[in-house]
Amino acid sequence: GVNVIEAGFPAASEGDFKAVQLVAKNIKHSTVAALARASQADIARAWEAVKIAAHPRIHTFIATSDIHLKYKLKMTREEVLENAINAVKYAASLTDDVEFSAEDGSRSDRDFLCKVFEAAIDAGAKTVNLPDTVGYAVPEEFAELVAYVMKNTPNIDKAILSVHCHNDLGLATANTLAAIKEGARQVEVTINGLGEREGTTSLEEV
Repeated sequence: GVNVIEAGFPAASEGDFKAVQLVAKNIKHSTVAALARASQADIARAWEAVKIAAHPRIHTFIATSDIHLKYKLKMTREEVLENAINAVKYAASLTDDVEFSAEDGSRSDRDFLCKVFEAAIDAGAKTVNLPDTVGYAVPEEFAELVAYVMKNTPNIDKAILSVHCHNDLGLATANTLAAIKEGARQVEVTINGLGEREGTTSLEEV
């Protein structure tokens, strides 16, 4: 009975692509989402995999923290903002259900984070996702960040704010519950807390 099933990352491998396509073909009641980096090639591949779904979604992401910009992306804030806008616009030209994630959101500059979310919503994102990518937030801090985003993203009423918490320090469920209390309306969870790296929030605990 979950609203959305993120079936995989079609650009990652042929196996992932086929798996997402099979899920998209067989799931009728839930939205089926495919993950894509903020690149046209990834988004096109994601759409190819989910376009047969009864309710398809494209979920595109780019990092927004200065540490990721410097060492991983080697991009400026302006370049990241432009990439995010272009990615969401392209995804929105394929489907009206687009989710945008600011990777490493919990370590990003708050005002830049709000600026990127505002631009993504303007570009067509119906859901904006705030991940605690490295699992380093504590509940009070994460709740405060969610409240800040809700208050300082001018068009946040036009989108659903989502959270995606990692369990490196065993706080994924606590951080998720703290976020719901401050206005998050979608939570990204996994069965038994399984998921990338050390796992993400556990569906059954939440």
